[in-house]
Amino acid sequence: MLHRAAGRYRPGSLTVLRVSVGVVYCWFGVLKLFPATSPAEHIALQTMTKLTGGLVSAQVSLPLLGTAEALIGLALISGFLLRPALVAFYAHMSGVFSSLVLLPDAMWHHGAPTLDGQYVLKNLVLVTACLAVTADDLTR
Repeated sequence: MLHRAAGRYRPGSLTVLRVSVGVVYCWFGVLKLFPATSPAEHIALQTMTKLTGGLVSAQVSLPLLGTAEALIGLALISGFLLRPALVAFYAHMSGVFSSLVLLPDAMWHHGAPTLDGQYVLKNLVLVTACLAVTADDLTR
């Protein structure tokens, strides 16, 4: 019985994975569009400040990040412009993970990740999911 259920689920499983990552990504992006609602707002602002050398203000960087994340999420949900969205996703994730190096005091405490560090590291799951989505898209 379980094998039959798994057999029926398997053909659509990567679509479900892509859409679920898209929903999460879109949600995280929309939160950044409303001040003080995203738990990652301070990390995002500090990282953007470091990455841009302070040239991009908080008033610009947070809506920019939120819009980018929401658009990436919508592309993952819909499958429309999926490849450019995946490229944008990986570029965004490189910025996200750079915070682990750029903000060591906020990300690490005695070699262990802080709560902020754990918030960043949870994105490994999203990256792994998008690697599966990418592999599926490239082999179609």
